[in-house]
Amino acid sequence: MPLRAVASPLRGDGPQYYAVEQLREAQKRLLNLSQSLVVWQARVGKYRTADLAAAKDAFDVLLSVRRDLAEVLGETRLLLTEAEEYQTAATAGKLRDGLFGFNLMSGNYRPVYDTLHAFAQRLPVEGTTNAAIVGRLMNNIKLGYYPTDPDNIALMLRGILFPEGVTTNLRAPCCGCGKALRQIAQGNNCYAYGVKLDESRAKEAQTRLHRVGFGSFFFSQISREAFHLLFLNPPYLSVLGESGGKSRHEKRLLIESLPALAYGGLLIYVIPYYRLTPDICRVLVDNFDGLSVWRFTDAEFKKFKQVAVFGIRKHRDREPQDTFWLERYAEDPAAIPSLTELPEDRYALPEQFLEVPMFQGAVFNRKELEQQLRRSASFTEMMSRRSELDNGEKRPLLPLSISQIGLVGGSGMINGLIECDSPHIIKGRIVKVVRRESEERFNSHGKHMGEEIHETIANKMIFNILTPKGFKALT
Repeated sequence: MPLRAVASPLRGDGPQYYAVEQLREAQKRLLNLSQSLVVWQARVGKYRTADLAAAKDAFDVLLSVRRDLAEVLGETRLLLTEAEEYQTAATAGKLRDGLFGFNLMSGNYRPVYDTLHAFAQRLPVEGTTNAAIVGRLMNNIKLGYYPTDPDNIALMLRGILFPEGVTTNLRAPCCGCGKALRQIAQGNNCYAYGVKLDESRAKEAQTRLHRVGFGSFFFSQISREAFHLLFLNPPYLSVLGESGGKSRHEKRLLIESLPALAYGGLLIYVIPYYRLTPDICRVLVDNFDGLSVWRFTDAEFKKFKQVAVFGIRKHRDREPQDTFWLERYAEDPAAIPSLTELPEDRYALPEQFLEVPMFQGAVFNRKELEQQLRRSASFTEMMSRRSELDNGEKRPLLPLSISQIGLVGGSGMINGLIECDSPHIIKGRIVKVVRRESEERFNSHGKHMGEEIHETIANKMIFNILTPKGFKALT
C-alpha cells in the first residue's frame, strides 16, 4: 500500500519533506550546471581558432553538461508533480525540451543562463508549497497509508479471467492490511500471499490472507515462478532513512518481484502516472506483453494520481522494444483511459496449478512456522510416531533392577491408585539410613590397639501401601 508522503529524520528546524530535500539539491545542481554551461561555451569559443583538439574536448564537456541539465530538469518535474506544483512542473518539462533544441554553437547563451537561473530560484525549497498539500502530507508521515479504493479494485477484477477448476496464487509484496488482495481473491478460488514491513498491519493482514510474511520484502524468501498474479502497489515516495540514505522503491520492487511471477502470469502495477519514467517503462516493456494503462476513477485520480498498469509476463526480448508510447502517459495523463473502460475478462490467468514450496518473511512469524510445520512430511511422521508411542503399551526392554525400582518409586512415578483385584494406594519415599560398623585393631605383636568405627550413609526405599486390610510399609 502506498505511503503518500515522507519526511526525513527530525532536525532542529522540524521535519524535512523528501520532495523539498530533493528540490533543494536540484536547485544547487541547476545553478552550478547553468554556470558550467556558460564557462564551457566560452572555452569552446576560446579554442576554436587556436587549438581545435582542445576545442573538441571542451565541446564534448559542453554536451555532457547539457545532458546533466536535462536530467536534473526531468527529475525536478517529477518532484514538482509530487508536490502538486503542476504549473512549475510543466515549466521544467518545457525547459528540458528547449534545452535539447538549443544550438550549443550559438553565442547567445545569456538568455538560457538567465532563464535556468530564474527557474532554479523559484523552486519551492523552503516548505513554501501549498499549505493544504503540506497538511495532507503531514497526515501520512506516521507510517500512514491509503488502501487501494475498493471500487477501483472491483473495476480491475472485471478485467481478470480466473481459470475454471484451478486454484490460483496471488501475491502482494506490499499488502498493507490485506484488504485489496482479499477482495481480489474472495470467491475466485485463490490463495492470497502478502508481505508487510509494519508488524501491526501484517498481523491484521493475517486475518484476511492465507499467508503473510513479516518484515522487509527485500529480505524475504519466496519461490520463483509460483504465482499467477502479482498485485504490486509500492510506497510511492521513499522515506529518508536513519542513515540519511534516499531511495525510491517503485522500480526496485518491480524488478525484485518479477522472479516469483509465472510466465504468462498477470501484473497489476499501481503507481502515480508521473512515475512512468523511462527506466520503469523499459522494465515493463522488456518483461511484459499486452501492456495497458488505466486511470483510476475521477475522485481517486484527483487525490493520488494513480494508474493501474496491466501486463502478462513474457521472456525478455533479444532486441529492445520502443517505450515512447508508454512514457508519453507521464506527460499527458488526460490520454490515459479510465478503469471504467477496461474490457471484461481481458486478461486470463494461467490455467496450470502452481506450487509455492517457499514463502518466508524476513522476520520470525509464529503463524508462518505453524504453516511450514503442517506441510513438513518429516514433522508429520514424527508426530504420528510419537502419538503411537504415547498411546501404545510401554514395557521395558529388560526387567527393572533394584536401583531402577528405587528411582521410579522415589521419583513419585508410581504414586496413586493401583487398579487390581484388591485396589490399593501406593506411595514411595526414600529415607537416608546411617549404618555403623566397628573394627578391632591389633598390632603385629597381637596387642589390642583400640576400636575403629566406620559410618555408611545409604538410601532406603519405603513403599507405604494402603490396602482394604490396613496400612503396610514395605522396605
